Amino acid sequence: MRHAAALIVASATFLMLTWLLIHGINSDAEEFDRVLSTLDDILRVDGLIRSDIVALRAGSVGGYGQLAEDVGDSDGYIRRLQNLSGSDATLSSAFASLNKLNLQRDSLIFEFESKQRRIDEAMRAFLAISADRTGAHDEKSASEVEALGLTVLHLTFDPSPTAAHEVQVRLDKLERAGNSAETEPLHSLLLDGHLLQDLVPTAAELAKAAFALPISQQLAATRTIVLQHQTGSREKARGFRVLLYGISVVLLGALLRFAFELRSRALALKRRGRLEHLITSVSVRLIPARPHEIGAEINQALAELGGIIGADRAYALFGDATRYSYLWSRTDVPAQWDWPKHALKISRDIRLARDGVIHIPRVDMLPEGSIRDDLVAAGLNSWACIVRCDANGNVDVLGFDALRPVRVSWLNDLGLLRVAFEAIVSAVGREQLEKERDRLEEQLQQARRMETIGAFASGIAHNFNNIVGAIIGYTELVESEAQLVGRPARNLRAIRRAGERASDLVNQILTYGKRRTAARRSMDVRALLVEATALLRASLPSSIELLVEQTPDPAIVSGEPAQIQQVIVNLCRNAAQAMNERGSVEVRLEILNIDRGQQLSHGAIAPGQYARITVTDSGCGIDAEVMNHLFEPFVTGRSGGNGLGLATVREIVREHGGAIDVRTQTGSGTRFEIWLPSSVSSASALRIQDSLEMLAGSGEAVMLIHDDLSQLLRDEELLAALGYEPTGFSNVADALQTCREEPERFAVSIVSHCPTGSHAVEVAYALHDIAPRLPIILAFSSTEEVEAHTLAAAGICEIVHRPLTTPNLAAALTNIRYRVTKE
Repeated sequence: MRHAAALIVASATFLMLTWLLIHGINSDAEEFDRVLSTLDDILRVDGLIRSDIVALRAGSVGGYGQLAEDVGDSDGYIRRLQNLSGSDATLSSAFASLNKLNLQRDSLIFEFESKQRRIDEAMRAFLAISADRTGAHDEKSASEVEALGLTVLHLTFDPSPTAAHEVQVRLDKLERAGNSAETEPLHSLLLDGHLLQDLVPTAAELAKAAFALPISQQLAATRTIVLQHQTGSREKARGFRVLLYGISVVLLGALLRFAFELRSRALALKRRGRLEHLITSVSVRLIPARPHEIGAEINQALAELGGIIGADRAYALFGDATRYSYLWSRTDVPAQWDWPKHALKISRDIRLARDGVIHIPRVDMLPEGSIRDDLVAAGLNSWACIVRCDANGNVDVLGFDALRPVRVSWLNDLGLLRVAFEAIVSAVGREQLEKERDRLEEQLQQARRMETIGAFASGIAHNFNNIVGAIIGYTELVESEAQLVGRPARNLRAIRRAGERASDLVNQILTYGKRRTAARRSMDVRALLVEATALLRASLPSSIELLVEQTPDPAIVSGEPAQIQQVIVNLCRNAAQAMNERGSVEVRLEILNIDRGQQLSHGAIAPGQYARITVTDSGCGIDAEVMNHLFEPFVTGRSGGNGLGLATVREIVREHGGAIDVRTQTGSGTRFEIWLPSSVSSASALRIQDSLEMLAGSGEAVMLIHDDLSQLLRDEELLAALGYEPTGFSNVADALQTCREEPERFAVSIVSHCPTGSHAVEVAYALHDIAPRLPIILAFSSTEEVEAHTLAAAGICEIVHRPLTTPNLAAALTNIRYRVTKE
């Protein structure tokens, strides 16, 4: 096949060179020379014809034959031109015009010749009669005849109207003088005179018309056209010869290039072998690398790949360059960490990619635009990268920069580097999986802590409350009956306050750990804020200034008034404690309409109307370490705190469909914003689903697996109320078969009891194998039997407790929707 293609190319090259050689000879040159020669002959004959006409008018009797011969030659030359015109439209048109003029002249000459012959005959007769004086009767007639003869001779040389009029006058005089002596000769003389008077001017006009025809001008124009064609033909032939020479040079250059190409390929094969060996080494090192070793191995791989290619910088970026990025640069080259972020954006927008490879050998050859500006700003002379897009649409990039003013050819090697990039991507994937496992481990531990708190609270709350209640009650009785003063009274008050703090701690534990399933109702937050303000003014130290700003409009939310009031009180007490009980706490209530969804520091809000409660203090702020675990239970930034106040606030706000935004600055205080869904109508009763509108779905299909049919129906109703489209399966095999037939049908899957935790994880494994991109929520009654790495490997994204509640389930589904949208 390859030999046949080479033979076809050689044959085509030979035919092309032959064709160029033939056209370079300029075979049309001889034809144009013949045309020019014929035009010269026509011009020469035109001059002869003019001379013949002049001679005939001068009385040359032998000129008629010469004139006919010259006219015949002119006609022959014209016919030859028409035969030489070929297919050229311009030449044909010029020759046709010349032929038309020639025909007009032939017609005029024919008529002129006829008139001139009659003139000659009449002139001979006139001269013969006028020379014979015997025909006259007297001297007077003889003198008139002589004068008439001179006038006629003058007319032949000057056929003007004046001369013709003079002849007419002489004829009239001769006719009057001859009336007395009517003779035959005189009568013939008069007839010949009248004939000459008519014919001589007519013949002169015909000759003049023949002379006036623009034959010479047409010949000159035709010659110009022929010369132009001849010049064009010569230029064309010269162009073919130049082209022939150029192709010959190109062929010679191709032969030289072929020789150099053979040498370059030999060197490329040698370099490719080294590169393949290096890629194999990189892959072998990355595959068994431990998670904490992956970063160092990737950096070493980038250094080795960049060195063998000849790049000055090499980097690997994975989706979000701020989380996963690796950069290597030569010791004499700046690292420039900001550049890879721009490289990631350019690789997404650029249209020069071929098979996932972008190769720009010279940046200065790019057209003007933002891409060139970014590359120039980074100091690049050459740039290349491999672009990889995963199943979720995330873009990964392996890039190489050349800052030196040399042109490095990477294109062939980059295709091979995809193998190394896949090994790097696989290693990073393992690292991400480990991080996800750690996240699930933390979530699992949190869930276990919550179970522990709940069990602890339910086990000791009543007995402990009874003990604390007895202590407080007896202390109050002693205070009221004993009427103690001084040190004993102070000690007794200290006992009572300690009991109250113990009771408050138990209540917070119960509030945080118990299921909040009480019925909710519409309420105006303004009234709750008034009550909370009264409580706070009575309980806060006098050194704390409490500033409250209300909205004039109703702030209607759906929920439990005691819980919302507890949120306000907890935040204000925390603010007072953060200021060491000295300073000002500002509480503001506002009604805000949000046009677009927003991501807050702790939760997200959808478009709609919200009641925003803002608590601002002038304390010392929150440090970064505490900020990262701000709402976790038992985490506190001050001594004496139990870490349940803010955890309770978050649980209450989340169960009411709201979100929290925290802004703090060390030394400048902290600002807590509580966003609760609100209604414009104070008369309409708001249901719990209305308060969770920002967490509601948009008709997404949800797969629900539960072995208990009654619980399955209840969970389906719960999902439908949240705006999702549930499809329940009590049989695991049916669920797996449906997922196998329609892997893209469901947006999320919820795996419940089934009937044990280990069995539920096995179901999640099977779902993950069928649809790797399907998010899975695990609903457990207890998490003691599950490990975090098992959850991560099974593709489980969220964990919720059973029995399912609207806030917890809505929050888990919203987290998955937000994570998918961000990816």
